[in-house]
Amino acid sequence: MEVFTSIPNLRKYLAQQVHQQQKIGFVPTMGALHKGHISLIKASKADNDVTVCSIFVNPTQFNNPEDLLKYPRTLEADCAMLEAAGCDVVFAPSADEMYPDQPLLKFDFGALETVMEGASRPGHFNGVGIVVSKLFHIVKPNRAYFGQKDLQQVAVVSRMVADLSFDLELVIAPTVREADGLAMSSRNRRLNEEERHIAPHIFRIMESAKNELLQGASVDKVIKEAKNEFAAVAAFKLDYFEIVNLSDLQSIDMIGAEGSNAICVAVFLGPVRLIDNLVF
Repeated sequence: MEVFTSIPNLRKYLAQQVHQQQKIGFVPTMGALHKGHISLIKASKADNDVTVCSIFVNPTQFNNPEDLLKYPRTLEADCAMLEAAGCDVVFAPSADEMYPDQPLLKFDFGALETVMEGASRPGHFNGVGIVVSKLFHIVKPNRAYFGQKDLQQVAVVSRMVADLSFDLELVIAPTVREADGLAMSSRNRRLNEEERHIAPHIFRIMESAKNELLQGASVDKVIKEAKNEFAAVAAFKLDYFEIVNLSDLQSIDMIGAEGSNAICVAVFLGPVRLIDNLVF
């Protein structure tokens, strides 16, 4: 496995692969890897000749400096996991390498960034747009792999790829969960034992809400019940619980056809903010 920290060196290496007509798959991450990330690596390996994984904790997408500071950084362990999974290339740049100058460009994703994560984390998706577009230009992948757990990020990146005519295919993989239903996340390792025991309630509440909706309950009733369930657990502090149209992530009054709806949630468990979603 090759490890690069320099953009020019990575570009030179990948140009050689392209010259040999190798297809490149790309998995962008912020490190602190888990089985969900590795599932993306395996998907890329199945589709491509060369798989590249970036590990970069992107400062421009954090609106909370404390959250940026506390984000887990485990490069050595991450590289060991990637090598075991058969990843070919790791790109682990410094912030100075990615941002020699403070970026002035601003992305506007319209209604996509005014709801949920966009409303709770102003500027977050501008930072996502900048770093992902930079990484796409650096790596020039044939395919890029993202997990459904970051549903709003997937929607934003999909919009960016379409609007800016990036010549790549986006592959969206299902959320990988622990045996108890908790969505795998780098933030989970910040939970203490008691919090980790409580965390699976997020998925159970979403599942219950989905089942009620499918049985004909109203959206308003289901949202109210879900909020009450979160409020009943003292350790939870709910940020949002939304039922939305999958195509634009806007709130809906009634569910649509199968596969067109999503339940989206963000909740603080102690100091850790967890997000999850359920598409149905």
